[in-house]
Amino acid sequence: MIDIVEVLVHWHAGRKKSEVARSLGVDRGTVHKYVAHAESEGYSPGDRIVTVEQWGALVRGWFPELVDAKVRSRTHDAIEVHRELIAEMLTTNTAATVHQRLRDEHGLGVGISSFRRYLWREFPEENLRNVASPPRPDVPAGEEAQIDYGYLGKWFDPVSQRMRRVWAFVIVLAFSRHMFVRPVLVMDQRTWTACHVAAFQFFGAVPARLVSDNLKTGVIKADIYDPLLNRSYAELAEHYGCLIDPARALKPKDKPRVERQMPYVRDSMWQGREWLGVPGMEAGALHWCTEVAGVRSHRSLEGAAPLSVFRTLELPKDACPAVGSVRVGELEPPQGRDRLPCQGRENALHRAVEIHRQAARRP
Repeated sequence: MIDIVEVLVHWHAGRKKSEVARSLGVDRGTVHKYVAHAESEGYSPGDRIVTVEQWGALVRGWFPELVDAKVRSRTHDAIEVHRELIAEMLTTNTAATVHQRLRDEHGLGVGISSFRRYLWREFPEENLRNVASPPRPDVPAGEEAQIDYGYLGKWFDPVSQRMRRVWAFVIVLAFSRHMFVRPVLVMDQRTWTACHVAAFQFFGAVPARLVSDNLKTGVIKADIYDPLLNRSYAELAEHYGCLIDPARALKPKDKPRVERQMPYVRDSMWQGREWLGVPGMEAGALHWCTEVAGVRSHRSLEGAAPLSVFRTLELPKDACPAVGSVRVGELEPPQGRDRLPCQGRENALHRAVEIHRQAARRP
């Protein structure tokens, strides 16, 4: 608005419109646009004394959209109808999740950038800034998966009639960022193994290297050169033909792609929703992985969707990822062995999910 006032002050002082445009570095069309409005209101150069403050008041009355962002915004009214719901959701969810749920569940046809601008205007007390971090080196397709548990929150168990703590087992493929999430109530050895089997069935293939946390269910003794693996976890890796490469103790940046997703999983998949039981949580998590997280525009992938990148560049053409829940002992032996090529290393192959020793037992 200051530029417009300055344009009108120079014009009213008797300067030609072309000189005003050249002097202030403003396009001639812009000068003509605002001067024409002043002329239509009966003003002409030197006809009366008009102060800068008076010009400012006139401009605010003539062009309210320059002062009030609500008037200027074409999307403000469409978002404003959800104001109370937005205020409630912001207490438990981030701006990105609020936008996603309004879009999917309430038909909001506004882009995320416009939505964020609305939040900055209407909810200035909310800290909506995303802290940028430098990108890490790319990982070849199929080379690595990062694994961790993350706390989701408390849930009232209708069976035991008490509050339970719920955790999320999360695997993120480092190349495509496609992920598998399974809510769990316990983090014992059986759960750890069952979640891996379910994840491999979900993806339809096994990554070459598993970067896990130093939980006792996976790693008994952490060591940068020679970690002592849990026997069951070592057998699982041998069975699937993959390498276990635990992260260093107290070094979350060794597996940043899964660490970074934990707040997103908790915010988008868990918070603000009601669950009737563990099977419902598992089914809801799988649906969220493919229908929400899998189709989101990922900044690290230059706007591409993780699921699209996974299916195009990582998934074997003859693999068939599962869409339902998977439990140990319920998988059928595969027909043949699918392989997933690993970019960057010659003959580095991934084995597709093959559970052919489910009846075998060690003596």
